[in-house]
Amino acid sequence: MSKELEKEFRIKDERYRSSTLTNGLGKSGQRALLYATGMDEEDLKKPFVAVIGSFSEMVPGHVHLRELADYVKQGIIEAGGVPRQSETIAICDGLCQGHKGMCYPLASRELIADSVEMVVEAHHFDAMVLLPGCDKIIPGMLMAAARLDIPAIVVPGGPMMPGNVGGNPLFCSSELREYPGRVEAGKVTIQEMKEAEMAALPTVGSCAHLGTANSMCMLTEVLGMALPGAGTAPAVSNKRKRIAKASGRAVMEMLRTGLTPRKILTRQALLNGVAGAMATGSSTNLVLHLMAIAHEAGVELSLKDFDEISKQVPFVCNLQPSGKYPIVSLDASGGIPAVLKTIESRLHTEVLTVTGKTMGQMLESVKANPDDVLRTMEKPQKPEGGIAVLHGNLAPDGAVVKQSGVREDMYHFKGKARVFNSMEEADAAVSGDTIEKGTVIVIRYEGPKGGPGMREMLSTTALIMGRGMDADCALITDGRFSGATHGPCIGHISPEAAAGGPIAFVQDGDEIEIDIENRTLTIDVSEEEFARRKEGWTPLKKPRKPALAKYAYLVSSADTGAVIDTDKL
Repeated sequence: MSKELEKEFRIKDERYRSSTLTNGLGKSGQRALLYATGMDEEDLKKPFVAVIGSFSEMVPGHVHLRELADYVKQGIIEAGGVPRQSETIAICDGLCQGHKGMCYPLASRELIADSVEMVVEAHHFDAMVLLPGCDKIIPGMLMAAARLDIPAIVVPGGPMMPGNVGGNPLFCSSELREYPGRVEAGKVTIQEMKEAEMAALPTVGSCAHLGTANSMCMLTEVLGMALPGAGTAPAVSNKRKRIAKASGRAVMEMLRTGLTPRKILTRQALLNGVAGAMATGSSTNLVLHLMAIAHEAGVELSLKDFDEISKQVPFVCNLQPSGKYPIVSLDASGGIPAVLKTIESRLHTEVLTVTGKTMGQMLESVKANPDDVLRTMEKPQKPEGGIAVLHGNLAPDGAVVKQSGVREDMYHFKGKARVFNSMEEADAAVSGDTIEKGTVIVIRYEGPKGGPGMREMLSTTALIMGRGMDADCALITDGRFSGATHGPCIGHISPEAAAGGPIAFVQDGDEIEIDIENRTLTIDVSEEEFARRKEGWTPLKKPRKPALAKYAYLVSSADTGAVIDTDKL
């Protein structure tokens, strides 16, 4: 090509990835396609920014994301970029509870990360703004950001407002989940439950308590991947819209300075993420997701890190379901910046954030004003962090428990095993009043491979809590728990039953001991007896459709974040 033609078609600075689509004589077809979307010649000269949402009319935490994306696009345009919007999928964990649909949300995390990779790489975007709302969508998008390592910022959808049920203006859906058990126990009438259902979730947004969705919303801010306030600003607030617009401008500044996710998502930043989880009493699902993000960022993170930090960072937030208040109350008390200021002495403050400033610089102007929502490190809710990691001959590779939600008199519990191979079997036993006091309910073949998909056992835990059984029984599983779960519930047991872990060989009547204080989970069965039980064993294989069959074949263990085992690809 002559120098004249080369100059004629050097439309965009070649440092931009999107110049692949716009520059050169041979890109006539690509330019025509871009014109077809409404771009003009001036637009072709500008950087292209992907605005990747997860709008869904089925999911309360995502219904408003198209409107939020409009504010993001305004910010991008103001800062000189060309935004282009597309969507990925969103599955509501709450709608999936208690049935086979729960096999899909964790698996969807990988699909979401892959879909972001595909659209961004295929279209050579220069930067991206990610708009997730709940649970697996947030970590999936963060995984994609770490994987692609182009300028990226996250704008989570934010929490919904609490309901007003029975005169309680702080009512959250985490309590509503216990109503079926209360009805069965005669504590609540059917009419009262129906009225609560209508009033419990009054707005769009992620469920108002500190479940997995809001744990992950807050984590985006703790990791430095979202602007201050993004973790807790109510979904329906003008503050959330301002953050969205500012995020559009911020990603353009990141593009100008070359600030990318892997410069932010260092090991120190991920350790801060663990500290934030401990301080807030976040969902145990955060353990899986934070390790998966670390995996994509090429950073080492293990269960050992979680447990060490748990002993150093106290639980300071009085948030449901482990405490009293909804997320919007924390926002009113200063939000995540105030939490980080409270535990500043336990943080790596030199890490970068999407603002271009370090966390330490961000916190210079922050004041934490202790109240009933946010306590101090000296007078915390509990002296240790919200999550504990247990080991023992029943969980050689680890298990996790949300200790912030466990009664102190249940930190140590010894009981007889009652074994179930599915959540449905356990639910039927609890509802049928066949669980005796002093029982450790064992639900197995619900892990990443065995489920497949590592279902949450919320229906079982809700029945247990609703019936007031949390002082007499415990539950252990190779599955996982909703962030709405509280009580003596231990999940993520690794290795899982489908992989031949010890939980596969537990029998009714075996004595199991839980000791949260000493971080142990043990079973009174000798190695010789385990070896005898393993003879001739074949794992239970549950029915699965193609998407879950592929996932089960490729997924790794919970103790590594249930990430895809690329050695099999």
